[in-house]
Amino acid sequence: MSPPAIIAPSILSADFAALGAACSDTIGHGADWLHIDIMDGHFVPNMTFGAPVVTKIRPHVARPASRNAKGTFDCHMMIAEPKKWVRDFKAAGCDLYCFHYEAAVASTAATSPADSTTEKTSPKDLIRFIHSEGLQAGIALKPETPVDVLWDILASEEKDEVPDMVLIMTVHPGFGGQKFMASELPKVSALRARYPDLNIEVDGGLGEGTIDEAADAGANVIVAGSAVFGAKDPADVIAKLRAAVERRRG
Repeated sequence: MSPPAIIAPSILSADFAALGAACSDTIGHGADWLHIDIMDGHFVPNMTFGAPVVTKIRPHVARPASRNAKGTFDCHMMIAEPKKWVRDFKAAGCDLYCFHYEAAVASTAATSPADSTTEKTSPKDLIRFIHSEGLQAGIALKPETPVDVLWDILASEEKDEVPDMVLIMTVHPGFGGQKFMASELPKVSALRARYPDLNIEVDGGLGEGTIDEAADAGANVIVAGSAVFGAKDPADVIAKLRAAVERRRG
């Protein structure tokens, strides 16, 4: 049986003027995690917010009682130097630190914003570092990146080098409200076929009209922004997203 459904609304679509309340309300509506999009204006052309905002919203949502439990802060790090910020986001209240493969293969091994080094990091090195800090590690792929780059990472015999979650982007990262790219779902299917117990997240254009395709492919962690925060009845939308995934668990 594949992992249970996890619904992780993206707070990028929330009311920023009342963000703490929006986060707690969304958990109250039945969400499992909160998906927190961190953008630096370099790795992607948009900017959102940093660790100080995560620090401010953390008290509005109880920390998860166990691994993957309700209240998990799933921080999607769309940033050029992901290793630099692990400790800051841990201190802010992050539970799962999800970096982009594309950033990890092109960034430095600096472990704080003040560090300066020419030494390079790698996806496996970064996953080890995230785990050493007591966080779960996720690895994300842009649409243009083939899923094949993950096979060596996922097959590592070193447990600390293996990610806890894979995120397949179903839009180009950087902006909310984009159209769902069904072309990316074969990546999800390939991952699920090889790794039946893996948490596989999809992000971008998810809602009632696209959830069936994503669930059919094998996704179990569902990020939805405007579909939840823009709904008249967010609890109903969350329940429908969950039901679509649960119906397909085998």
